[in-house]
Amino acid sequence: MTQKELLRDGKAIIGFELGSTRIKATLIGPDGTPLASGAYGWENKLVEGIWSYDLEEVWSGSSACFDDLAANVKKEYDLPLERVAALGVSGMMHGYLALDSAGEILVPFRTWRNNITSDASTQLSEIFDFPIPQRWSIAHLFQAILNGEEHVSRISSIMTLAGYVHWKLTDERSTGINDASGMFPVDPETGNYYEGMLDAFDREARKQGLSWTIRNLLPRIVPAGERAGSLTDEGARMLDRSGRLQAGIPLCPPEGDAGTGMIATNSIRPRTGNVSAGTSVFAMIVLEKALAHNHPEIDIVVTPGGKAVAMVHSNNCTSDSDAWIGLFGEAAKALGSPVSADTLYGKLLPLALEGDPDAGGLVSCGYISGEHITGFSEGRPLFVRCPESNFSLPNFLRSHLFASLCALRTGLDTLFDKEKVKVDEIRGHGGFFKTPGVGQRIMAAATNAPVCVLKTAGEGGPWGMALLAAYMVRENRSLGLPDFLDHVFGADAGEAVDPDPTDVEGFNAYFRRHTAALAVERAAVEAIPAK
Repeated sequence: MTQKELLRDGKAIIGFELGSTRIKATLIGPDGTPLASGAYGWENKLVEGIWSYDLEEVWSGSSACFDDLAANVKKEYDLPLERVAALGVSGMMHGYLALDSAGEILVPFRTWRNNITSDASTQLSEIFDFPIPQRWSIAHLFQAILNGEEHVSRISSIMTLAGYVHWKLTDERSTGINDASGMFPVDPETGNYYEGMLDAFDREARKQGLSWTIRNLLPRIVPAGERAGSLTDEGARMLDRSGRLQAGIPLCPPEGDAGTGMIATNSIRPRTGNVSAGTSVFAMIVLEKALAHNHPEIDIVVTPGGKAVAMVHSNNCTSDSDAWIGLFGEAAKALGSPVSADTLYGKLLPLALEGDPDAGGLVSCGYISGEHITGFSEGRPLFVRCPESNFSLPNFLRSHLFASLCALRTGLDTLFDKEKVKVDEIRGHGGFFKTPGVGQRIMAAATNAPVCVLKTAGEGGPWGMALLAAYMVRENRSLGLPDFLDHVFGADAGEAVDPDPTDVEGFNAYFRRHTAALAVERAAVEAIPAK
């Protein structure tokens, strides 16, 4: 069938992803071929010390994204977007959405970016004998209990952003296994929440006089490939304000953006790994065996196919360097030579490869928000140099790119050096890799591992989500998820960049300097109050 015939006959598939800076949608054919896309830009807000998104914008942004997708389909194929074979929703993992029995939100959405659950994280990690990061939904819930927050007794369910949107579209309170594993620990052997940990949490909740059980608050886990609901009439209207989109479309289990990143890079088998780098950065290494010890800087989640994964997640990546690039754009405009963002990145970032291996003695810390790996609940972006430092534009840019990966490197050192975890290749995706060659080389220096960017990596999370929806409606039902992805990706192995020894040595020197400079960052947080 031609692409137009696929669309006309309702055989195309949509993947949505509510990311940290954009809500994106990708329309694909059953074989994974991208057909059209749509997007809507948004930003989180710091409201009374809490990083959050307005839930009204979740829906205005999602419908604007769908409108953009439908407009592009009309422009490219001269067809309305009325029906598809399947649909899937993904979103930022973790965070805290607490709802009452009427489905009303009890407190503003608390995102993954908040580092306000230190006590809960520490206590639950001891109770469960399992690392519970501050970002996880269960840490947010337990911290609310410890804080004595009034809403806790009225909670009927807790959700992630992806699970919340899926519930609104289908009236089904369910989620995929990867997204679930960022809410509460999931046992890869059973594909469900750890029973003993559920019991342990309920014992702690009862000590606080709470009558609900955590089993009733958490969403049901639906395996990849199974149907997790259908688009209701109300859900269709929430997504498509024009009223053309037909109800009844099957939805696959919603997933986290970490899971869709693994799918979009075909890294769900043991010894495969991927790194998603943009506003935040996280590396996912699929394990051959369980880690020997628990480490607070290492999350244990699972792939959408149910395999255990070691995840190193840093809250801060490119936000500070993006701000500096924006400042250079303002300077160019003030000088009468305005340039586009693409030109700024395309011209400036390659200069980082011309800098001194260790960035000339410069050091920056791009902590826009807190950073759990290094023990910060707040951030103050800063840049420091010594009088004798080689203060040049290439070194300045190299310093900021290096700094964006230092927290990640802290966690990877634990994984590779202490736990001896092996990875054959790291596959990259996200805005960090948008400028050809630059992100790959910097990442290879930071990880001391080959870094590959697939030809399809630019399609990103919504494409990965669409692939999971396509897997649900696949014709060959005996085909497992890893083999299905191999079939989709075919020969798209990409070209790996091996770590350059000079770059690796330079990054190591920079990393030591950056680690020492965290004392300056800590002093900045203490001395300069947030608004």
